[in-house]
Amino acid sequence: MANPFSSMQSQNPISLAQQSVKKAHRAVTQAQSHPTETTVSNARNAIEKAQHAVSQAEGRMNTEPIEIAKEDLQEDQANLLEAEEGLK
Repeated sequence: MANPFSSMQSQNPISLAQQSVKKAHRAVTQAQSHPTETTVSNARNAIEKAQHAVSQAEGRMNTEPIEIAKEDLQEDQANLLEAEEGLK
């Protein structure tokens, strides 16, 4: 039997922020390994979405996951800058 709380839990702002940061990380990794205008643009968009999701989740009861997500996002932003430099 399915857990009635699983879909509700996966939709909370902290979980959404974590998922968004993971998507941004995958997009940045793709841009690093295959730096093209498209992959870099996709990564930039994914980071912007993740930043928005993180800001929506800030102020919730459990701040540790958000702090970790923010750190991961900062690292991905730095990696994206390197990928962007590879295009020049």
